[in-house]
Amino acid sequence: MLLFLTVVALIAGAAAFHFWSKRQSRLTLLATSLSQHQRDIVSAQVPIIRKLPKDLRGALEGKINLFLDQVDFVGCDGLDVTEDMQVSIAAQACLLVVNTDQWYDNLTTILVYPGAFKSKQRRHSGYVVTEQEIIRSGESWNRGPVILSWTHSQRGALNDHDGRNVVFHEFAHQLDDLSGATNGVPVLSNGQSFGEWETAFLNGYKAHVHAVENGKPTVIDPYGAEGHEEFFAVSVEVFFERPKELKSSDPAIYEQLSKLFHLDPALWHRGQF
Repeated sequence: MLLFLTVVALIAGAAAFHFWSKRQSRLTLLATSLSQHQRDIVSAQVPIIRKLPKDLRGALEGKINLFLDQVDFVGCDGLDVTEDMQVSIAAQACLLVVNTDQWYDNLTTILVYPGAFKSKQRRHSGYVVTEQEIIRSGESWNRGPVILSWTHSQRGALNDHDGRNVVFHEFAHQLDDLSGATNGVPVLSNGQSFGEWETAFLNGYKAHVHAVENGKPTVIDPYGAEGHEEFFAVSVEVFFERPKELKSSDPAIYEQLSKLFHLDPALWHRGQF
């Protein structure tokens, strides 16, 4: 019995030490600044970061470090994933969570293709299942991985005012998935009303679908009409890249996203990162 209790105590101690060590490593990474070389990469590759308020830049750098430590980048179709690519993708992903406690807990791998890639999509209609091959620039799987086209990721980051950013889009899906289902309802912030979120997004989605079906121009990308989860993801793209336009056209959507991310990008001004 004594031997058994000793073994149990050793296992429990080892588990506690592992947890403590992992927590300390996380805190160290979050408190670590980027190198000047990495800052130069962020400034050049992700110009939207230059608009980020100065009081949030330290948090962003720490989260980029944590992200780079947690995630493995795997090049596909012969792509050599460079530091520029890793830092660019990490900076965009971390911008979404820079001022919240949300984190990509389930993500360990990002697959990066040189350009658009083929993906198989299954559709169910009763007992009939059809499968088709489609071309994608990004894809987000439940509990990871995230799959990205580097060409589209870089293009989306460099043009930070067109409302189209594949990294924002796919990582919005990752945040959405943290609720247990990718359905356009992520884990809301403390004190944020589900009822207000539901009203804003259901009304916004209905109006968006109606506009798209009638060929009317929309601030939010027409792809959002594909479903509630896509409407959320494209809304996130516009929230960061065309915030003033979104706030004007869909103020309720903007308000809910502002509460979710604890950010107000409509007030940001470009500075020096």
